[in-house]
Amino acid sequence: MKINKAEMLATIVNPSQYPDESLPEIAFAGRSNVGKSSLINALTNRKKMARTSGQPGKTQTLNFYDINDSFRFVDLPGYGYARVSQKEREKWGKMIETFLTMRKNLIEVVLLLDIRHTPGEHDKLMYDWIKSFGYNGIIIATKADKISRGKRDKHISAIQKKLGVENRDFIVPFSATKKTNKDKVWDVIEQILIVNDKL
Repeated sequence: MKINKAEMLATIVNPSQYPDESLPEIAFAGRSNVGKSSLINALTNRKKMARTSGQPGKTQTLNFYDINDSFRFVDLPGYGYARVSQKEREKWGKMIETFLTMRKNLIEVVLLLDIRHTPGEHDKLMYDWIKSFGYNGIIIATKADKISRGKRDKHISAIQKKLGVENRDFIVPFSATKKTNKDKVWDVIEQILIVNDKL
């Protein structure tokens, strides 16, 4: 996809601040520091549009990005970071749940997982939650450059087995650093938009 425009639209804490529902939205969910912001930057060819941080738990808001004035990416707060207080974790969980249940123009929620690690309890909960809302359960397995190409299949199989993913093609290994499978991720996104008659 040719990116003519990509910009931060809004940083949201509560539903009263949500942008209007005129454009379709694709949200990215995942653990703290899994690489959601890096993915958005890589896809849009912007180095610093989505703020990345080496400090897990940094994204505490819903971040909306306008893409070509035709759809939006939404970066959800990362989950599962132990050093954040229980109260903060509950607040973020509520923020995500409210967004998922209220947003009529949300057409897909994509789960990001670190390809190096077998999914944990929080990942399984989020995957099951995404599926329960009727979404496809597409997974982007980030940081693929951190393991050898020959080991990727083994790690993908571990993700598939742990989460009970029926269609292996729904797990896409990706590296923001090397831009590995960037075109494949865009193909998935374009297909989501086409299926929902938004492209």
